[in-house]
Amino acid sequence: MAAAGCGGGTGQTYRPQAQAQAQAQAQAQAQATAPAAPVSTLVVHPSAAPAMTVVPAGPPVVLPEPINIPDNSYAPEPVTQIGTMEIPKLKLVHPVYDGVTLNNIDLGPSHWPGTAEPGQVGNTVFAGHRVTHDSPFRHLDRLEVGDQVVFDVHGVRSSYHVTASMVVEAADSWISDQTPTPTGTLYACHPPGSVDQRYVVRLALDS
Repeated sequence: MAAAGCGGGTGQTYRPQAQAQAQAQAQAQAQATAPAAPVSTLVVHPSAAPAMTVVPAGPPVVLPEPINIPDNSYAPEPVTQIGTMEIPKLKLVHPVYDGVTLNNIDLGPSHWPGTAEPGQVGNTVFAGHRVTHDSPFRHLDRLEVGDQVVFDVHGVRSSYHVTASMVVEAADSWISDQTPTPTGTLYACHPPGSVDQRYVVRLALDS
């Protein structure tokens, strides 16, 4: 009589280990013959650089160039009235001229040709007397920071204010150097009655 067993009545012997190996081999063979799954490729794009705006450079600012002062104080020069100057602090209202010789300065404060025109970019420079020819700049040394100086030249009115004052040597022509912003310079001999030095008042155009 056959022994009763789980496989009962088949006449076959049950071997669990052999069956497991057979299943493993079948799975391996199936995996080997199955088509490979597609591989996803992640493409990382670098961050785009921010766009740059290139602003073309404007034309360079050409500053005026002061003329040289002649050695002869009365060298030939046209006498030209160009407008008026007003300094409220000094109660001064006076015609102004264009020239660096005494032909013009004897008549009133005179604009140094080649320096900026009042109201324009650059340094507008005016010279005047302190003790002769009605001495319009007699009290130039009374001006203080903030005091007003107004020009009406060639029909254009421009208002400046005092920014500084100083005493320089007679040969210090750098006071006429031009500036990239609208400025002004008033000067006269110093001390009054002497030609050894110059009293200088610096101005800036009112905004």
